[in-house]
Amino acid sequence: MTGNAALHCCTWDYWLSHYGSLCVAVALTVFVLLEANFSQLPQLKQMSLFVTAGLVLCFLQVPLHPRWRQVAWLRVVDYGLAVLSLACCGYLLQVGSELGQRAALYTTTDQVVGAVGLGLILEAARRTVGWSLPILALLFMVYSYEGIARGLPDFLFPHRGQDWGSIIGQTYLRTEGVFGTAANVMFRYVFLFVVFGSLLQASGATGYVIGLAVRLFGNRAGGPAKVAVLSSGLMGSLSGSAVANAATTGAFTIPLMKSIGFKPHEAAGVEAAASSGGALVPPVMGAGAYMMMEIISREPAVTYLEIMQAALIPAILYYLSIFLLVHFSAKRIDARRSEEPADWGSPAAGTRVPVAVAGESTSGESSPASEPFASQSPTPIFSWAGVAFFGSLLGLMGFLLAGFSPFRAVTYATAIVMFIGLFNPQLGLAWSARLGAMIAWAALWGASLLLAPANLVASPADALILSIAALLVVGLLSDAWRPLLLSLYRGTAEGGLPLIVAAASVGVIVGLVSRTGIGTAVPQAIIPLAAGNLFLGLTAIMVCSLVLGMGLPSAVSYLLLATIIGPVFADPQLGVPILAAHLFIFYFGMMAMVTPPVALAAYATASIAKASVFWSGVAAFRYSLVGFTLPFMFVYRPALCLMGDGGGPPVWSDVVVAVVAAVMGVTALSAAMAGFLFSYLTLVPRVLLFLAASCALFPDRFGIFGPQLQLFDVIGGLLLGGVAVWNWRSTRRSDAAD
Repeated sequence: MTGNAALHCCTWDYWLSHYGSLCVAVALTVFVLLEANFSQLPQLKQMSLFVTAGLVLCFLQVPLHPRWRQVAWLRVVDYGLAVLSLACCGYLLQVGSELGQRAALYTTTDQVVGAVGLGLILEAARRTVGWSLPILALLFMVYSYEGIARGLPDFLFPHRGQDWGSIIGQTYLRTEGVFGTAANVMFRYVFLFVVFGSLLQASGATGYVIGLAVRLFGNRAGGPAKVAVLSSGLMGSLSGSAVANAATTGAFTIPLMKSIGFKPHEAAGVEAAASSGGALVPPVMGAGAYMMMEIISREPAVTYLEIMQAALIPAILYYLSIFLLVHFSAKRIDARRSEEPADWGSPAAGTRVPVAVAGESTSGESSPASEPFASQSPTPIFSWAGVAFFGSLLGLMGFLLAGFSPFRAVTYATAIVMFIGLFNPQLGLAWSARLGAMIAWAALWGASLLLAPANLVASPADALILSIAALLVVGLLSDAWRPLLLSLYRGTAEGGLPLIVAAASVGVIVGLVSRTGIGTAVPQAIIPLAAGNLFLGLTAIMVCSLVLGMGLPSAVSYLLLATIIGPVFADPQLGVPILAAHLFIFYFGMMAMVTPPVALAAYATASIAKASVFWSGVAAFRYSLVGFTLPFMFVYRPALCLMGDGGGPPVWSDVVVAVVAAVMGVTALSAAMAGFLFSYLTLVPRVLLFLAASCALFPDRFGIFGPQLQLFDVIGGLLLGGVAVWNWRSTRRSDAAD
């Protein structure tokens, strides 16, 4: 290809990819905002538009292979696949109302469109989330085929099976598969939270959160690593995406961790573990709380407040474990390098430093590497970005507690961020631009209230939603507001794309679970094991969750696992509160992000740290190790989820004992893994601390004074206390000798 031809190719490719993606992102955002709040279409048409938008975005933005992005004819193929996706969607929009009346007697055209649509979905999933999910979906399709299903061995649960036409119809032409529960949950609950998080990030919330964390921990041992822990937890709750969270905060924190002595793979592991846990943090939980409200079948229905309070203590314990392990590791590094000045180094090239923290040497003078931080004034704790961040979160919680639906609540929280942004001087906008936006918003609100159909707008609140959608489009015409809105749509596309495509692929599996009988066969196989030995049953569920959740976003992983494994816990003979059971599944779906060999969060951080992917995954697993024990703890001790053994109100003495035991176990485990408490730990005290952690985290039933105080808790506390006193006295003697 000649130079001019290559330039011409790049030009049209850029225009189609860039502006095409922008148009789809704008249309998708506005469509979901309006349709989620004012549902006007039947589910098949609604979901087909939603999934097709994700497919088109995928084929416009993600090439067949990263190395082939500049190959012109392959880019033409990508655009052809995008057009083919639109054609399949158009067919469903045209005949969707007829499909439900055909009683599964599909025409040849129906089956061809369905087969092509399934192929497009699996290819899009391969491009965005890797091979694991499309392979799993294909295995389920093969497993469902009648020619194979009847000849399966007993341990693979043989069944009657279906022909290929029925499989295609079940998965693509009806609302039980691709356009079923998984896509609907993403549409109604998750995607609007992606928009909300992207708007917060565009308005400066990410910089504020990192700045707040640096202000709190910047001058302490392992400051950069602690910044990663806190900032990743706060931002991950909003995004729900471990990979996006790791890429956002990791670009700042990983180079700083390396500069204070953390090895590259260790820095990558800290960020991956902290980013993955963000989906555990209330109040948003990466929209996991709202998916649980939709999926958990219980009378009375589970409430948002129940889920939030159940997730609170486990989330704190998870981040406490990472925080302590980081602290002890940093103290160990400082002890090894005590003669060297503390040097935060400089962030990676091109990384924006949101705050300034002056590093200090042991002599009290600033080291040269700390000058970039010392030359800037610290970000204030109270700022407009902080008001937007905490104001919108408090507003979101208030709306939910007041009884608003999750999609209404997050829409109103988005309005709060937009309103505060009109007055935020840190956005660098002239007052004329802000005043113009205020006038435009008020005019659009008034026009929506007066001109919109009465069956659509019944109140000023409804008109507000219409005006928000209109403002998100009209704002693109303003030179002042366009950059912020482009950042919003870019973040929405990047965060929403893998979720939409993955949910569509999971829909293939979910649609076939009920038809194959595996949805009842797996629980029937596990329930006897769990009834005889709950620990073995939970271990089997853990392994299934880790395997099925490999390579999937946390939200999608939970949807898949709740469908296949969730029914296990519905059996009353297990005696596990249903909410604790779903949190158990949710945790291990999340842990799959940091479990080698497919630890996607570690893959993202390893590239930033320039470290080995494998060893970064191992480090991430190590730093998140408590996350593998917590689910067992709150199944055996529901008090950690602020509930009683039967799922009712907790006994507060049980809560106190359970929390104290868990904190002792977390502390002992973190010190043992780091090899440091008050000073270096030799082999024997480390072994004793591992035993202390095992005892404190072990859910025994050997009560000493009633059921509250357990024998193993006391043993763990005595071991931890003994090692701590011995290590502290050894440190004092060593200091006195020096």
